[in-house]
Parts: sequence; structure tokens; C-alpha cells
Amino acid sequence: MNSTPHQHIPIHYTPDDRLNRPHPNDGRQLKRHHTARYYVHRVKESLTTRVSKLICSVFLSLLFIVGLITFILWLSLRPHRPRFHIREFSIPSLPQPNGLATASATFNVTARNANLNIGIYYDTMHLTLYYQNLNIGEKPMLFPFYQSPKNTTIVQGSFSGTSFLVDEARWAQFQADRTRGIVSFRLEVASSIRFKVATWESKTHKVHANCDIRVGPDGFLLAGTEKEMKCPVYFT
Repeated sequence: MNSTPHQHIPIHYTPDDRLNRPHPNDGRQLKRHHTARYYVHRVKESLTTRVSKLICSVFLSLLFIVGLITFILWLSLRPHRPRFHIREFSIPSLPQPNGLATASATFNVTARNANLNIGIYYDTMHLTLYYQNLNIGEKPMLFPFYQSPKNTTIVQGSFSGTSFLVDEARWAQFQADRTRGIVSFRLEVASSIRFKVATWESKTHKVHANCDIRVGPDGFLLAGTEKEMKCPVYFT
């Protein structure tokens, strides 16, 4: 069976049909046109985002500046504990054969306030002298006082009479240590203190300074121990 070729039937359009005839580019996506309200809304969103970012940046910057200022103030106003040093200590009658009759211990201690802007209120100081961890002397020193910043207070006096608790047996121990070249003592300074910054005052702290002392055969501080005369300080 022979196949006949397809024949194209001509199509004629009338003028009205030409107007309704599909355009070749009608398949393309139409470009979307936005209204003025849409653009106003986008501008408002953009401005809101920018303002929010600006506010966050300003807030973070202020927070950083306040933190930095607070840290600097903390460093400058952070209280430093007072510093105590033994300047002089002696038992003048130690080398004497009958020194017990006139035995006494003299001392010179300095209390230093190293703070730049902070003062210190002291209650009465109590000094205690120890030999082999035994109390051999105790007495109060100074009335309550205020120590201004960058200032040094001298605490000097002596243990003698009823405040120097040394009998013949203890004196004999002193002499035995003296023959070995060193007699060791410990002087404790105790007081209650409060720090003062402008009109603000801290709570009360109990401060202790323990001063290790080494006396030579002549009854005075051993030569070369000046660098060891700083007294460790702690609070309770």
C-alpha cells in the first residue's frame, strides 16, 4: 500500500483573526511592575535595619567604654594591704653576764600605706613577741589613728618589766643560742583596719604581720639581714 504524502491545507486569516493571532514572544515571562507602596515599604525596612545596626553598635561601644573605665578604676582603687618592716630590734643586755636583771627588747617597726588614693584607719595595734613559738612579751601600741595614702607610720617601743616574760630558764636558753651565733624571735603586729576612699569606708579587716628576727651575739640584728626584714602580711 503506497503512502501518500501529507498535504498542507492553506489557512487564510481575516483581519479580525490577525488581531487575535498569538504573538511569537507571548511565551516569555512578563516583567513585574511594583507599586509605589512596595518601594516605600522596602525603604522603610532598609532604614529600620540600618538604625537597628547603628543602635547595636553604639550600645556595644558604650558597654566597652564603661567596662574599660571600670577596670581602670578597679586597678587604681583596689586596696593594697599595708606593708610592715622591721627597722631595729635589740636586746641590749644579752651579752652581759647578769643581763636578766635589766633585760628588755626594743623594736622599731614601720607600717607603710602604699595606696595612691586610699587611706587606712587603724585600731589600736597589738605587738606580741615570740621565742620558739612561746609568748614572751605583749603590749598595745598607739591609739586608733588614720594613715593617709603614700604615708609611713613608725611603731617603736620596748618590752620590759612585766611586759617581758623572761625567767632564768628562758634567759639561759637565750645564752645557749647566743653561743651558737643566732637568737631567733618572731614579732607579730596585729590590728583591725578599714580602707577609706573619699567618703566610702570598707568593712573591718583583721590584719597580721609576722616578722622573723635574728639577733647576733651582741644583742642586735645580724648584719646583712636588712633585705629579710619585710614582714609577711595576711588578713583574718
